[in-house]
Amino acid sequence: MSIKQVAKLAGVSISTVSRCLNSPDQVKPKTLAAVQSAIEETGYAPNALARNFRRGKTGLILVVLQSVGLPFWEGVMRGINGVARETGYSILIRETASSQPELDDYCKMVMSKEADGIIVLASPSPISGTSQYSTQARRTPIVLGCENVTDEMAHIPSVRVDNRRASSEATQYLLQLGHQRIGFIAGSRGSLLTRDRERGYFDAMKASPQGEHREWVVNGDQTIDGARRATRKLLSLPEAPTAIFCANDEMAMAAIYEIKRRGLRVPEDISVVGFDDTRYAAIMDPPLTTVVQPTEEIGERTMRRLISAIEGHDIGEAPEIVEHRLIVRDSTAPPRSDTSGQAQNQSAERMA
Repeated sequence: MSIKQVAKLAGVSISTVSRCLNSPDQVKPKTLAAVQSAIEETGYAPNALARNFRRGKTGLILVVLQSVGLPFWEGVMRGINGVARETGYSILIRETASSQPELDDYCKMVMSKEADGIIVLASPSPISGTSQYSTQARRTPIVLGCENVTDEMAHIPSVRVDNRRASSEATQYLLQLGHQRIGFIAGSRGSLLTRDRERGYFDAMKASPQGEHREWVVNGDQTIDGARRATRKLLSLPEAPTAIFCANDEMAMAAIYEIKRRGLRVPEDISVVGFDDTRYAAIMDPPLTTVVQPTEEIGERTMRRLISAIEGHDIGEAPEIVEHRLIVRDSTAPPRSDTSGQAQNQSAERMA
């Protein structure tokens, strides 16, 4: 059976059948009843079309992210897809390089009922401008998976870890090992993605005997090249850090590479901690100590929260916090004697 046969049996056009499925509120009750009867009589996709017809939904969720190839999103998408299969939804993935026209188009898909809701994964807002947010977003089911990347998205419900607390605990772990000079490789300047992680680092350092040192914080731009530059800068300080905490695992990988390139050892000379526990963290050399984000759980909860909004429930604006944990591997150890700082600087001079 096809949609054409459903239309013929109901005595309507194919476009009318499509409108009944996607925008039932725009169709006369008599026509709706005829199309529903035809769907049931023909048995045409009863598990999808008929159910969506009754609910007035498309059964389609739009997931917007900047790059589907980033390792971190594997677990998140696995969680989203698992709940989607369980609840009968289909997932449409759209990548965007911060292109606002594209994002506006995605939002229009929901407004025109081509999709039921939007999940945004570390991507700019699907709605341009605060005035549009106040009118459109209240009618558009949107949930953020992980952090918001712009201030205008602060009031959109999200599912994430407590980045500030997680970062503070990772820094405290290094302090408990005996490190006092702890560098931090942040994201881009002003990046909301890593802002709370930087704040957590400062929370812990302020409470330490050494206190906070702004020169120990260097922007790594959330890239491998940026983190390598940041590591070189930290190693060239008069008192080089004995430990480096990176705002994500990718930058931690780059830091370890640069440390080894300088003739230093991890963790014997410098300890390194990451954030995220991506798929490469456990097989690095050495395996990386890092903050674990439960990515699959984040995906599952994000999807369930969105479905709740689609079904008309008030899901509020407060973030839903999931628990993180610090997994200790071989990239961290107590610091050597204080002569290690001198050795690091001598190594940096040899490589200059």
